[in-house]
Amino acid sequence: MDRRRFIAGGAAAVPAVALATPALAQSLPEIRWRCASSFPRSLDTIFGAGDHVAKRVAALTDNKFQIRVFPAGELVPGLEVANAVQGGSVECCHTVAYYFVGKDPTFAFDSAVPFGLNMRQQNSWLEAGGGRELMAEFYNAYNIHSITAGNTGAQMGGWFRKEIKTVADLNGLKFRIGGFAGNVMQKLGVVPQQIAGGDIYPALEKGTIDAAEWVGPYDDEKLGFNRVAPYYYYPGWWEGGPSLSFYINKAKWDELPQLYKEALNSACRDSTIDTIAKYDHLNPQALRKLVAAGTQLRPFPQEVMQACYRAAFELYDETAARLPTFKKVYDHWKAYRDSQYQWFRVSENTFDSFVYRMHAQEQRR
Repeated sequence: MDRRRFIAGGAAAVPAVALATPALAQSLPEIRWRCASSFPRSLDTIFGAGDHVAKRVAALTDNKFQIRVFPAGELVPGLEVANAVQGGSVECCHTVAYYFVGKDPTFAFDSAVPFGLNMRQQNSWLEAGGGRELMAEFYNAYNIHSITAGNTGAQMGGWFRKEIKTVADLNGLKFRIGGFAGNVMQKLGVVPQQIAGGDIYPALEKGTIDAAEWVGPYDDEKLGFNRVAPYYYYPGWWEGGPSLSFYINKAKWDELPQLYKEALNSACRDSTIDTIAKYDHLNPQALRKLVAAGTQLRPFPQEVMQACYRAAFELYDETAARLPTFKKVYDHWKAYRDSQYQWFRVSENTFDSFVYRMHAQEQRR
């Protein structure tokens, strides 16, 4: 082949390739969605997880698909966002599924249940172990398509005005606690309160509630809980690895071009990785600051933990006996949990326990 003809032919072909991507972009529709968050804008971690999704979707679609995220209360109260998505008054929301256990306790499995899965196990069940398919079947009845979009990792047990030394200390305690955990603690005499994040501080300050849990040191310090309650308990046994959820109105999801669906799925997965990384980075620093400022860090007594554990699984059995939707998911989830626990005891827990024990010995020298 003539070398000059080859070069000329190649040069002529370049513009055609270069035009392909803009032509594809021009064929895609411009879509604008509103996303109602359950979280205040001040929490750059958990509110930021939804904002991260919106920014990634815009970047992946050449700004053709844009989602505007509104903090709790601007469009919809934080605890009512699922209703808004279900009814179609907003296209999507960013929330945590256990807020809606009043509709059906089965919602909790899409996020966390007491004494359940850690972050990695929860992710494994949802994304590889069949959990997402089970939850999709459940969500169909609510006109919702759900995608995991964030995870906080194991949470703290919350802020208390008085020490918790025995199970009897829980009796009559007005405790802001979300999800199915409130029903568990109710068995032990606690009076659970479901309060949105931005409303917790004034309730704790005024004494309307005696204790409150949110996420962990970084968010809790931002919300100022250490200024109104001295005792900070751990662990948050009801949230070993809670997923955040991006809810989409089912009809709106079905209307999306496949490219936009893939962009949204990718953005949500990216947000999950980003969120847990931020919490793991920020929480240790925040905890040191809180303790240095006078926060009294306390583990829940074993007596209390054991009583709560028994109450949780009694409640699961009772709920499964009366609610087929719950039983279907619970049976699958529990079998998966058993398998995960066996593996983690062999590998992850053995490693973690050893290195933390050695580190503690080094710190005492």
